[in-house]
Amino acid sequence: MSTNSAAPVIEVIETPTLGDRSYLVHDGEVAIVIDPQRDIDRVLDLAERADVRVTDVFETHIHNDYVTGGLALAQAVGARYYVNAEDEVSFDHEPIRDGDAVEVSPTMRLRAIATPGHTFTHLSYALESAAAPGAEFEAVGVFTGGSLLFGATGRPDLLGEDYTHELVRHQFASAHRLADELPDHTQVLPTHGFGSFCSAGSTSGDATASTIGAEKRQNPALTQDEQQWVDDILAGLDSYPAYYVHMSPANAAGPDAPDLTPPRAADKDTIAARIRDGVWVVDLRTRTAFAAGHVTGSLNFGLDGQFATYLGWLIPWDTPLTLLGDSPEQVAEAQRELIRIGVDQLQGAATGEPHQWTDDALGSFDTAQFDDLAQVRHHRPLHVLDVRRASEYAEAHIDGTLNIPLHELLQRLEEVPAGEVWVHCASGYRASIAASVLAANGTHVVAIDDSFDDSAASSGLPIVPAT
Repeated sequence: MSTNSAAPVIEVIETPTLGDRSYLVHDGEVAIVIDPQRDIDRVLDLAERADVRVTDVFETHIHNDYVTGGLALAQAVGARYYVNAEDEVSFDHEPIRDGDAVEVSPTMRLRAIATPGHTFTHLSYALESAAAPGAEFEAVGVFTGGSLLFGATGRPDLLGEDYTHELVRHQFASAHRLADELPDHTQVLPTHGFGSFCSAGSTSGDATASTIGAEKRQNPALTQDEQQWVDDILAGLDSYPAYYVHMSPANAAGPDAPDLTPPRAADKDTIAARIRDGVWVVDLRTRTAFAAGHVTGSLNFGLDGQFATYLGWLIPWDTPLTLLGDSPEQVAEAQRELIRIGVDQLQGAATGEPHQWTDDALGSFDTAQFDDLAQVRHHRPLHVLDVRRASEYAEAHIDGTLNIPLHELLQRLEEVPAGEVWVHCASGYRASIAASVLAANGTHVVAIDDSFDDSAASSGLPIVPAT
């Protein structure tokens, strides 16, 4: 492995609730940005702290899981904005194609590599560095977007099932192209794969870094026969958030910078009227706090989980929102999460404690563990609702449970049995969302706040394994 004394500094900008990364890369003077999220103030602050000037912004693809900040960032700093020349977009940009190299500075350049599979026009970018001006460039990293991930690849079905079988073959070929063309020491720097629903297959646990050489050893796309890999990927594809359908059109149109002005304060009467009118009022507090006491009719999407993913998945698109939170800071965090997926319709917000938000009696429901369910299920009539995805349910489930995946619950409420309903997911986060929906609809609900994998079987509950 060769070393490069002038290797660029690679700064990772994490967005864990969406399972994505953006990157700022600099040589101490000038910087490039790859796949920025819409809240570009994070990038601007990082560039200011590093005392560097952003000159170039690159997109690996037209994103399906978030609204990009690329155009707004480029306009804010006067940078060039690179998008695949084959992408149909409605804004001015620098077109880039397979093989094009952009020399950012005498010692740093980016080279485009066509890696279709996640989309037809997906590009990866090899980061190449030179030890000194005039010296030979060598690859030190590759920004792979939704192509080669840590132990996985980007999913090939987001453009619709008509294209999935073609794209999955492209994805396999693209992974091999990167592995064949780049040195083993090259850092792999993906955008997706950290919990994003844009990834396909099993990622490498909690890995935070990888190289081409490591992926050659561990990534099924590089270790399996093509047909076996294709079959496995297609068999493992599962549902993805409903809001994804809105992301690509928004990104092709060129999103503006977001407005993070705090929403208007909502008083008790306003909150009551909105719940009465069927407008979404979302409580951001933890599931424990929500279960103990909440405004009746409000829904619980806690900021301690994949807040934007699940709210964006369930909410009818363009529905205005009112947020309830412990503090202005909590509301601001939620607002930032929401603008990343294009949810800008915030009608208002209130902060403090539930009794400050309503004159009515607070709603509440019990929480429990799987051990509790095992003890009471034979002593009184109750129903168990599993809101995990169908693929999770197929892997293992409690015998006799009803499976309605969380993202289908609003459309299938009439299937929920009358009487006492205990609801669970894999860890408790989705169960609390479901419990809040059921409670708002008058169901006597108990939310199981427990780990299915760790506790369900050990509790003595009858588990039906995968067949």
